[in-house]
Amino acid sequence: MLSLRKITVTFLFVLLFLSASGSDPYCFKAGAAESGMNFSCIMKPGFWSSFHNQALLPDYSNSAIAINYMNSFGIPELGTRSAGFILHNPGATLGAYYSNFGYRDFRRHSAGLGCGMKLSEKISAGVQADFFAEKTPGEYDERKSVTFEAGILIMASDKVRIGIHLSNPLPNSLRKNILPVSIRAGAGIYLGGSLFAGAEAEMSTGRALTVRTGFEYEAGKSFRVRGGFSTENCSFSFGAGYVIRDVRVDIGFASHQNLGISSSVSMIFNLKAK
Repeated sequence: MLSLRKITVTFLFVLLFLSASGSDPYCFKAGAAESGMNFSCIMKPGFWSSFHNQALLPDYSNSAIAINYMNSFGIPELGTRSAGFILHNPGATLGAYYSNFGYRDFRRHSAGLGCGMKLSEKISAGVQADFFAEKTPGEYDERKSVTFEAGILIMASDKVRIGIHLSNPLPNSLRKNILPVSIRAGAGIYLGGSLFAGAEAEMSTGRALTVRTGFEYEAGKSFRVRGGFSTENCSFSFGAGYVIRDVRVDIGFASHQNLGISSSVSMIFNLKAK
């Protein structure tokens, strides 16, 4: 029999995803830097951004490994633990991640293997195969699904970048379990040498349009500050990052109009100098 605490956590889990007006819960989300910009990141180079849009993989010029932890609303059972790896190659850059959400009786696993390459001086593209497994109370078997996602990045100019990303484009008639289709499109611009600003929109099956905006300001050689806003649950976000030699540490915080604050922390270890 489920305890009162487990029932409460399960209820909050369901509320979290039902209250999200535009977010696809099966789309991978990680990265404290990205969280600080409220995940307006499909056009901005970054370790975790590369798994939001695989066309960004070639822009990450190091091989690297990273870990990320996101705590939703101060409840340990709603924590997400993620790890990723990028192998940079001149021809095609490879990336892989694993993410685990929830607790013993309500858990979601996801994993992906992606590849991105530059098609020309101004256009990059990428694709990724994804695996999802979900265990919920009262079920003896996990629900499992395999799908893919793909993205493109266009350098409109030296300072303007445009990103488009599509998740789960397979017809649900081919699946045992239904997955929503999600599309994201956005643009970002470098304003001077120290400020990046971006905005994107996301549509997902059965959900309203979500618009996100964010910025990153390089306050010093090794220090960055970030902020953002999302129409999904009127969420504001902020964060910071610091580079120590080949290690980058980021923290991010995002609000929810009903449930409170979610926090994220990431550590990225570069394995090859630029």
